[in-house]
Amino acid sequence: MTYSGAVKVGGPADVHELQNLMISKVAVGPMDNNAYLLRCRATDEQLLIDAANDAGTLLTLIGDDGIASVVTTHQHGDHWQALAEVVVATGARTYAGRDDAEGIPVPTDVLVGDGDTIRVGRVELTARHLVGHTPGSIALVYDDPHGHPHVFTGDCLFPGGPGRTTQPGHFQSLMSGLEAKVFSLPDETWIYPGHGNDTTLGAERPHIAEWWARGW
Repeated sequence: MTYSGAVKVGGPADVHELQNLMISKVAVGPMDNNAYLLRCRATDEQLLIDAANDAGTLLTLIGDDGIASVVTTHQHGDHWQALAEVVVATGARTYAGRDDAEGIPVPTDVLVGDGDTIRVGRVELTARHLVGHTPGSIALVYDDPHGHPHVFTGDCLFPGGPGRTTQPGHFQSLMSGLEAKVFSLPDETWIYPGHGNDTTLGAERPHIAEWWARGW
C-alpha cells in the first residue's frame, strides 16, 4: 500500500517503508496526536517519537520487540500522556530537548541539543532545536542516503504554517529557526507533524512570506 500519512484515532497505523527505516504513524488521544514508531531494518531496533496518549495502542504498535528509546518533541502535556506507562513497560531510554525536559514529568535520560545525534539501530537522526512553540522543542531529521530527508517536526511545523506561539518574539524565533534549520533542506523533504496530515517542504515553501505577514 502507498503511504499517505492520513491516520485517525482508533484506526490502523500507516507505514512508510524506506530502504533502511520503517516509519509507522498512528493517531492517539483526544487531541488527535501523532506518534511515530521508527524501526531500523538492519537491526530491528525501534524508537518511538512522542508517547502522546493511549499507551495500549502504542504498546500494541511496538509489539514484543520493544523499543530502545522514546523521544519527546516538546514539553506540552498532550505529547507525553502515555510516556510513563510506555517507559515502565519497555525500559526505554528517554530523550527530550535540553530546555524542555523540566516540563516533562517523566525523567529525561538524555538531554538533547541542536545538532545532537540520536540513533535507532544503524540509522541516525539529527536533532534541530527550534525555539518558539516551546523553549526546547526539537525536530528530528533523517537524511535518507537512498532518497530525500524526512523530518519529524513535533508542533513546530504543520501543513499551512508553523505551530502556535503566544508572543510576537516567539513567532519570529520559530520562523527564523524553521527557515535556517528545516527549509534549508530540499523541496522533496517529507514532514511528519505532531498532529494531522503530513506535508512536504515543497508544498509549504511558497507560503513562507504569507506566514511572516500574518504573524502566526
